[in-house]
Amino acid sequence: MSELALQFQKQLGDTFFDIDIELPNRGITAVFGRSGAGKTSLINVISGLIRPEQGEIRIAERVLFSSKNKVNLPIEKRRVGYVFQEARLFPHYTVKGNLHYGIKQFDADYFDSVVELLAIAPLLERYPNALSGGEKQRVAIGRALLSQPDILLMDEPLASLDLPRKREVMPFLEQLADRIQIPILYVTHSLDEILRLANYLVLIQEGRVVNAGKVEAVWSSETMRPWHDLSEHSTLFAGEIFKQHDEYSITELRLAPQVPLWVQQVKGEAGAAVRLQIRATDVSLVLDKPTTTSIRNILPANVKQIEHRQQETGSRYVDVKLELASDCELWATITEWALDDLQLKIGQAVFAQIKGVSISQQDVAVSR
Repeated sequence: MSELALQFQKQLGDTFFDIDIELPNRGITAVFGRSGAGKTSLINVISGLIRPEQGEIRIAERVLFSSKNKVNLPIEKRRVGYVFQEARLFPHYTVKGNLHYGIKQFDADYFDSVVELLAIAPLLERYPNALSGGEKQRVAIGRALLSQPDILLMDEPLASLDLPRKREVMPFLEQLADRIQIPILYVTHSLDEILRLANYLVLIQEGRVVNAGKVEAVWSSETMRPWHDLSEHSTLFAGEIFKQHDEYSITELRLAPQVPLWVQQVKGEAGAAVRLQIRATDVSLVLDKPTTTSIRNILPANVKQIEHRQQETGSRYVDVKLELASDCELWATITEWALDDLQLKIGQAVFAQIKGVSISQQDVAVSR
């Protein structure tokens, strides 16, 4: 049973919310959609800031709201941590004072672990007006965690920060999923933040969930296509490190048991999980495997789907979905000329030449 179950209806302005979804019990779930789709309203229902008209909200076995059983826990009893776009620190308290606010039972070891996780020990005696935007957000995250919540809600916590401050906070957010054993709902409008942080993705549209699942699956789905222009269309893989080849400073990854991929060296032991992104424009197709080429990653595949696309500028192109192995697919973008020249058909055997890969937080050039 999922630890977080949401089933409710609510009319808010012109939008009728009809939500019925179960979410993972840990890791970061990104809530994504257009402005006004209902992302913030969704987490506000969980927090108690918005009361549904009917339904049930449950975290593990704790029922926060149930219209049937007439349960509606007040905000202060929901054990929900909330991080807003703005840090909302008390200006007359030091950082330590802000962190202590809301702690019902002080646990020195837990306090120290949160301070260490967010690297805010040097800030404890400062006041908010002496902090950068990134430091304020780290303190706000710490304050939310120190309330020892059952769930952490984050409403676009990087939206108000400039690029240097976002880069300052991002590594700490990346650690949350591994170090904090509670579900984290992360509202965002940033595709980059989804790629770097999220394990699970919920796509909201006009108050309804139109897609939800592991990031790799939702990212490549048709429902995400409106957010991917020609240069952004890509495939995500949950791969793993297979072997290190120190002689050439390269790493062999596996997208599936029989699907290897070579990249410039990535730190990690064999079996370590990595997320890979391969842009469709970085994949070319050939009918016969080249024997003399600098490209190292040439994978056998079968054509599974052919889609004709047109950009707003009027230019046309073709997206080809390739099957590399069972449940392992890759998108390639080619021209209509290439499609006609190769005479591609569904089920046809081809070779995919991969020219570029992004892995986790760093871009790595594919070995050539």
